[in-house]
Amino acid sequence: MRLSKTGLATLILAIPLFTHAARAADDCANAMDQATMNECAGKSFAAADKKLNDAYKQIESRLKDDAASKKLLVDAQRAWVGFRDAECNFQGGPRDMAGSMYPMVVAGCQEALTDSRLKDFEGYLNCQEGDTSCPVPAAQ
Repeated sequence: MRLSKTGLATLILAIPLFTHAARAADDCANAMDQATMNECAGKSFAAADKKLNDAYKQIESRLKDDAASKKLLVDAQRAWVGFRDAECNFQGGPRDMAGSMYPMVVAGCQEALTDSRLKDFEGYLNCQEGDTSCPVPAAQ
């Protein structure tokens, strides 16, 4: 592929913009524009969601021999995800009125609720043997 002089000049001028955007996305603590803040909030939520999914898989594994409890876990988690998403959409406000901050607000809410749910899961994973109030058996 051969670029014209104009095309080459445009490409050369655009490279610093892409490099700056990539660098800005990696430096979330110093985010200066809304697009970067939105992206960083999304990444932060994704990291929290991964931790939650890892804990969920551990709980599922402990319930592998208890189909009834496993079904209750799946039902509870589906309901919780529905609640989390509805609550965060509510907190974000009507999307058409919320403006450019909407993705950041929703992702921040999702991260906070996910962190709270993770604490619940960690509690389930650390129950003492014989604790009848714990729905997850102790690790073997």
